[in-house]
Amino acid sequence: MRKDREAIAEKEFSSPTDPELSVHSSLIPHPSSLRSSLSLWLDRAIICWLFMLAIFAPHSIAATQIAWACGMLLWVARLTLRPRARLWRTPLDYALLGFFILTMISSLASYDPDVSIGKLRGASLFTIVYLVAENVTSKRVLRALVFTLIASCMINVVYVMGERAIGGGVKVAGLSKASPLYAAGVLDGDTLLEVDNRALHNPEELRAALDASSGMAETQPPARVKIYRFEATPTFDVARGRLLAGETTLDKLGIGSWSRGRDWRAAGFYGHYTTYAEALQLIASLALGLLIALRKWRTRSALLLLAVVMSLSVALLLTVTRASWLAFLLSASLIVLVGASRRTALILAACALPVIFTGLFVLQQKRNVSFFDPKDDSINWRKTVQREGLQLLTSKPRHLLVGVGMDSIKRHWREWGLFENGIPQGHMHSTPLQLALERGIPTLLLWLILVGLYARMLWRGVRNHSVKGWVERGILLGALGGLVGFFASGLVHYNYGDSEVAMIFYFIMGLSLVVEREELRPL
Repeated sequence: MRKDREAIAEKEFSSPTDPELSVHSSLIPHPSSLRSSLSLWLDRAIICWLFMLAIFAPHSIAATQIAWACGMLLWVARLTLRPRARLWRTPLDYALLGFFILTMISSLASYDPDVSIGKLRGASLFTIVYLVAENVTSKRVLRALVFTLIASCMINVVYVMGERAIGGGVKVAGLSKASPLYAAGVLDGDTLLEVDNRALHNPEELRAALDASSGMAETQPPARVKIYRFEATPTFDVARGRLLAGETTLDKLGIGSWSRGRDWRAAGFYGHYTTYAEALQLIASLALGLLIALRKWRTRSALLLLAVVMSLSVALLLTVTRASWLAFLLSASLIVLVGASRRTALILAACALPVIFTGLFVLQQKRNVSFFDPKDDSINWRKTVQREGLQLLTSKPRHLLVGVGMDSIKRHWREWGLFENGIPQGHMHSTPLQLALERGIPTLLLWLILVGLYARMLWRGVRNHSVKGWVERGILLGALGGLVGFFASGLVHYNYGDSEVAMIFYFIMGLSLVVEREELRPL
């Protein structure tokens, strides 16, 4: 009897007859539905972080890496839930993963493993490719990400234009040899940027800083005046209390006239003109690819894209970076020759000639050098460090096999006799040489294979007429041109070592892989 009562009680508990209890039990969501809902929200959150990455990539390395890290964290969490997220293979998998594995081996074999292993964070930025390629599953999101990247870059282009229009500092003209500025080393045409670590806006501020009574002049330290002169920004010690006699501020300073300076090289929000120029080259190539793929020149979209390409080109011009100029010229030439009609190509070539001559004029005015100037200090410096790097690479079999390790040069440059034991330190100013020296010849070869596979994929996509949408075709065109420019500029710049540039490069690569998967693979 006891067993019967327990069985009846268990049956009543497991199958409630109370209607109210039945209703409440039906309101409790099933665990599988909770997981499905969480997966959906994670998918949406990943896309949001991809848009954050596209927004911040042209402006800030910190914000872009935060977006990348958050997106990766959510994607890893998403992969643990059901329904399982689908993973697609790409034509670049073996090359990308192999390149990273060889980089890890090089870091473990480094002269300074602690330093090189720490640099693996930058090397892992290649995961941006997969974050984009595996999570963008619709053309609408793909197109939105492309235009978000370009539109966001236009923000810093507008900033650069406004900064150039307003100007800054005090550019001196007609500087007298009797001027205390001339005695300190300032020359006619220099732009005075700061005095005593304070930004300089007009001559009156400079006069006030240099003015001192005769009794106090000898006890006061000289004023620290920072100037801009053909890229260099030296600081001079200007004696106080040595102003000239005169009625006006300019007379006392020994200046004939002044204007706001506009000579510096544009750097956007990055703070360095080379990084900004390389980023502009990639994004301008993408915008030009979209413009050429549109093929409808008398539309609002074409006019807008044309204005964007022209604005990006002007900003690139203002960086006064020769390698990036030439890179974009190669990129644009390839995009136009491959994607445009002969008539369009001739028209664009005719329009490009004045831009080229303008660039040569700007180069002479802003940097006081010609395009290929054997007397240019920056070219001679590159030749020196590249010769030393090649000698170090071939000095030991170990260096050829696994390299010296990422950033080991910073600790051992004196021991290895680099930088002529005195010239400004840095890197090899060549992506292939830097990769070979730091990571070994096998890693360099795998990098070249990766570039070759990527170029082949893009070329096949551009030549394949199955790509229907103009945006998708424009992505492939722009990515192909940008890749050619990126590789060409990398011969004299270590552009792959700029994380800001590498993230944009990988982001565009991920977008291209989405197009390859959706448009070119057989169903």
